[in-house]
Amino acid sequence: MAKINTIDLHFKGLEHAIASYLIETSDGPVLIETGPHSTYPALVSAIQSHGYHLEDIRHVLLTHIHLDHAGAAWAFAEQRAQIYLHPFGARNMADPSRLMASARQIYQEQMDSLWGQMKPIPETQLTQVEHQQTVTIGGVNFVSLHTPGHAKHHIAWQIEDSICTGDVAGVKIGGGPVQPPCPPPDIHIEDWLDSIALLRQRKAKRLYLTHYDYVENIDEHLDQLSTMLESWSSFVYEHWKDGLSNEAIIPLFQSFTTDQLRASGLNNIQIAQYEAANPSWMSVAGLVRYWTKKTQP
Repeated sequence: MAKINTIDLHFKGLEHAIASYLIETSDGPVLIETGPHSTYPALVSAIQSHGYHLEDIRHVLLTHIHLDHAGAAWAFAEQRAQIYLHPFGARNMADPSRLMASARQIYQEQMDSLWGQMKPIPETQLTQVEHQQTVTIGGVNFVSLHTPGHAKHHIAWQIEDSICTGDVAGVKIGGGPVQPPCPPPDIHIEDWLDSIALLRQRKAKRLYLTHYDYVENIDEHLDQLSTMLESWSSFVYEHWKDGLSNEAIIPLFQSFTTDQLRASGLNNIQIAQYEAANPSWMSVAGLVRYWTKKTQP
């Protein structure tokens, strides 16, 4: 059975906000998720602590190209690693200029400290994988599950009876609730619910979340995610249809989600972990965009 090691990237100096997964195979380690380039030193140190060198990472599997998941992929490509990803994400990894320009407009002076750099990856090092395609490395089968909803270019990677779910199975840190990260531009509620149904069908024993670590009570976890996704969507819709702007909805939504976290018994540090992993203002932007597109004639 393949060994899956959780690596804490200590994003923003916080524990349990972003994970990478190191899978041991007979042909060397495979990395799922790189995290942002800003946490690359922590990732390199963790890889070394597991007894490997950076150049030992010759295969990197991405769930999607958002900066908190794939921002450091180029640094592994520079070490000759092959990068596996959804076909819809390949163009932006080959030329990340538009992706980074868009992110810089949002994060401005915080861009470098939060995310770091992102450089182009040669197309010859980008392997585009189809739905349910199996990639075999060192005797371990990695099955690509196209799981849109959070992003149209999203993949969950099944390894035997475990699935590394990226963001499609939500965010759950410690004993907190399950949250659906809903950033723009690709949130699609119906597709997401279909992807949740696909995860159930795979009959896995563990889901490994990028935010954060694994869960084993899968049906209960996915039930909570579906309920929360519909709750968040309805909350934003009710305020958006009343004519409130994103800026007006954000503090209302932040209070709404903070109350949910406090009701689960979380303290301020744990709430900060959730906010780092899943900024509430981004979910407002994503859900407003979803409802705007959905209600257009």
